[in-house]
Amino acid sequence: MFGQVRTILEMIKFSHTLFALPFALLAAGMATWSELRDGRPWRPLDWLGILLCMVFARSAAMAFNRLADRKLDAINPRTAMRHLPAGLISPGAVVAFLIVCAAGFVAATSVFWFSSWNPWPLYLSGPVLAFICLYSLTKRFTALAHFWLGASLMLAPLAAWISIRGDVAWAPVVLGGAVLFWVAGFDIIYACQDLDFDRATGLHSVPARLGVRGALRLAMGCHAIMIALLAALPLVFDLGWIYGAGVVAVAGLIVYEHSLVRADDLGRVNLAFFHVNGIISVALLAVAVLDMIVP
Repeated sequence: MFGQVRTILEMIKFSHTLFALPFALLAAGMATWSELRDGRPWRPLDWLGILLCMVFARSAAMAFNRLADRKLDAINPRTAMRHLPAGLISPGAVVAFLIVCAAGFVAATSVFWFSSWNPWPLYLSGPVLAFICLYSLTKRFTALAHFWLGASLMLAPLAAWISIRGDVAWAPVVLGGAVLFWVAGFDIIYACQDLDFDRATGLHSVPARLGVRGALRLAMGCHAIMIALLAALPLVFDLGWIYGAGVVAVAGLIVYEHSLVRADDLGRVNLAFFHVNGIISVALLAVAVLDMIVP
């Protein structure tokens, strides 16, 4: 049983929860900071709920993705050795894991009801789970699938803010918008690897529609919007020069990410996708938290 669990965690790339989690924690930190300034107490149970929700939601969405794409993965040379098409784990085991994670996510949202009498996370748990899972089907009918994925991760800071404060404000909306364009941009870059496969199988993607050069230009445009939104965040939330310096550093990392990938050389896509973006999310969380706690 433990071997199967380990295999499933490898299949869904559990370590990549790192991409969205820092933005959820950043929004939670901003919401908590605003609550403390309003004279309200810090509630550690809310933070436990956010961590549980993030882990269960992403795990459920990735399990659904692997199930939905298993036949396509089997005929794509790049993905043929993934766990399901390679027969390393059965679809039934992944379905069971999906059900457990979906139930765990809904149960985790009830934490906020007990912690602060906030029912909104529980009310919204079903629609949120459906939205993030349905991303896996979007490439079958629209090239905007990358932006659906971005919108799915955009929900992380929005949901974290709502879970803490029970309302919506401009700060998580601006931060969530930055996440949307950041994710859409790097997902477009990643999808360049499958251009020929997508065209051959009738799947929709930006690279299949625009070609690699056009896709990389659009990805660069998405990341420019991301930087602009991050730079605008201090206009709606009290952040200072430390955060500003962090945004400049993130802009430099984005430029470096795009320098790794060229239309005639996609050999370093994984370096750009996994390593650079992981650094971006953690670094932005670190500088924003530092900015809030330093007088």
